[in-house]
Amino acid sequence: MQKPVELTYRSKTLRGMMHIPDNASGKVPMVAIFHGFTGNKVESHFIFVKLSRELEKAGIGSVRFDFYGSGESDGDFVDMTFSSELEDARNIVEFIKNHPATDINNIGILGLSMGGAIAAIIANEYKDIAKSLVLWAPAFNMRDIVELQLQSEAGNLLSQHGFVDIGGLALGQGFVSDMINIDIFQSAKGYDKDVLIIHGTKDEAVPYTVSEEILKTVYKEKGFRVSIDGSDHTFNRLDWQQRAIDESVAFLKEKLT
Repeated sequence: MQKPVELTYRSKTLRGMMHIPDNASGKVPMVAIFHGFTGNKVESHFIFVKLSRELEKAGIGSVRFDFYGSGESDGDFVDMTFSSELEDARNIVEFIKNHPATDINNIGILGLSMGGAIAAIIANEYKDIAKSLVLWAPAFNMRDIVELQLQSEAGNLLSQHGFVDIGGLALGQGFVSDMINIDIFQSAKGYDKDVLIIHGTKDEAVPYTVSEEILKTVYKEKGFRVSIDGSDHTFNRLDWQQRAIDESVAFLKEKLT
């Protein structure tokens, strides 16, 4: 069963979708699913919908919200920052924690790309209740990307106009100013449960070497990686997509049920 849900904090309303297994007779494990930069709660080729439905079949619920300024949630994309998405994510975890359908002892977090960086930091902040963590192509390199863009024509346009057009979305100066002051690697350190990273070897947005560095410096013996040979950033082929979903569901089922 899936149903639309909303949460409001400080006059911001986030809109999302909750999935609960049809045969659930009581509280169920629940996973917070965080979308990526310029993404939404559905994500590319509906991969988050497919993931949520497979989790349902495994007896696991999930909640996937649009962050503020994205998808159907309130706000404008130009006002979005990494820190604002962290605040959204905290409120999403609180929503899940307090929902009557949630088994409070079995909460997981999954994030894609920048949503993976968000997920890693939030899991560390909520390590007392976040029992498992799955990162898809986690963009721990966001600060490097921003710093590189500042040296390009995009950086000049940002200085002149206060925003830059990225595929029909206005990326604001606030995002850039915020991002260059955030050390994702350092902020993610401290999470002490098992972590699954799923990463395509041909990812151009988040190079494969980024997840190598994450495993070496952040998770060490607690983290392991599933490599999808030849895959791009968001698993844009049926077999790549299915592998990402299957590996994630198996991991979360093992950890949460």
